[in-house]
This record gives sequence, C-alpha cells and structure tokens, in this order.
Amino acid sequence: MIDLDILTPAFIAGLLILVLHVPLGREVLRRGIIFLDLAVAQVAALGALFAEVLGMGDQHWVVQLGAGLAALAAVFFLHWVERHWRDAQEAVIGSVFVLAASAAVLVLSHDAHAGERIAHLLSGQILWVEWPHIAWVAALYALLLLVRWRFPALRHGFGFYLVFALAVTASVQLVGVYLVFASLIVPALAVRRRQQGRAGLWRAYAIGALGYAAGLLASAWWDLPSGAAIVWALALVALCSTLLPWPGSERDETSSVLASLDR
Repeated sequence: MIDLDILTPAFIAGLLILVLHVPLGREVLRRGIIFLDLAVAQVAALGALFAEVLGMGDQHWVVQLGAGLAALAAVFFLHWVERHWRDAQEAVIGSVFVLAASAAVLVLSHDAHAGERIAHLLSGQILWVEWPHIAWVAALYALLLLVRWRFPALRHGFGFYLVFALAVTASVQLVGVYLVFASLIVPALAVRRRQQGRAGLWRAYAIGALGYAAGLLASAWWDLPSGAAIVWALALVALCSTLLPWPGSERDETSSVLASLDR
C-alpha cells in the first residue's frame, strides 16, 4: 500500500538532504577525501547516542547539541590531519569511522534494544520523519547555503569542514549514516567525468531525486527497509545515468579536450 501521507514528507526530506549534500559531495570528491562523510556522520551519531544514553533523549535540542559538538570535534581533528599529516589522511578518516562505530557498540553493549538503536543510527527512519523536523533542518540548510554563497572563502580550508559538520549533524538525525554517505557521494560520482559546472550539478540533483523517489516507492510497494532501498535505488539510477548518452556530454568532452590542448 502506497500512503502519500507518509511518502510525501519522506521525499521532501530526501530532496532537502540533496540540496546541500550534492555540492558538498562534489567538493569531497575533488579533495579526494571520500570517507570523510562516513566518519563525521558516525561521530555525530555517536554524540547523539551519548545524549540519549544519559537520559536526555526526550530533549531534542540536547541530542542535536551532542551530535553537533561531536561532529565539530571530529572536523577540528580531521582538518588538523589534512594540514599536518596529509599523506595518511584517508587512513586516519577510516580509523575515526571504525573507532566511532565501535564506541557506539560499546555504549549500547548492555542495552536490550541495542540492535534496533544501531540500525536506526545507520539506516535512519526516513518514512517516519515529521514536518517540524523537516522545517528546522530546512532553516539550517538555508542558512548554510546562504553562508556558502555570501562567503565563498568558506568553501575552502576549515570553513568547508565547519559547514560540512553542521550539515551532517542535521542530516544524520534525519536519514541515518548510510543515506548521508549515499546522498553525498553517489550523485556526485555519477557526473564526475561526464559533466562539470552547473550542468553537472543539476544532473546530480536529478539523479538524487529519482533515486529517492524510486527507493521510497520500492520500500512502500514491497515493504522493504526504506533507507536501504533508497541507497540501492540511488546506485542503480546513477549507474543507468553513466551508461546512457547525455545530451551535451559530447560537447563538454570536446571542450575539455580543447582546453587541455590550449594548456
């Protein structure tokens, strides 16, 4: 049974995630720090989990504060690693992810509902997202987008890490760690070698939107976990987009070849 009252806010939440995460994902690919989002998302989830374990789970702002502080601590450290230990940056990022994931298991080791809570942190519960949650995330994203547009310098250096941490803090609470990673990387990866600039950005948005729509419909039709279904749908849509010819892609490739010859 397809219930639009449930699917509509979930789809709007997915589009909201894509608005900020697609351009951030393209920057992550450009920098070559693919697993940064996984590590920061997992650390943010760990911060939220600590707040819940301390008995403050019913105070949403405290949970968000815990997630935000944890994410900021992670990006402070990872930015330092980028500046002083760049040759081992990916290895350190992977280690941060594993340590945060293991810490979550340890924190919940005596919780009778540990498996369910870890699954929620990883896969999220996008089907049960509520409009007030969407509203405050939309307000935060609008502010972050305005900051990125008004202060282009913040797209580089620690400014990038700061915006990234705040975005991931909100999104991991909305859709879970897996969807945060898929939303950042999969659409951006699909257009990386085919289209650049604004055309590539809009195509990445289209891939993400189709992936969320297909995943939500599949999860409703076949009663599948929504987060996992959307991740697979994003991957399949991205794969199809790389196999099909794109209008204007030949022109883009010719322009890039001519530009390289000029250099």
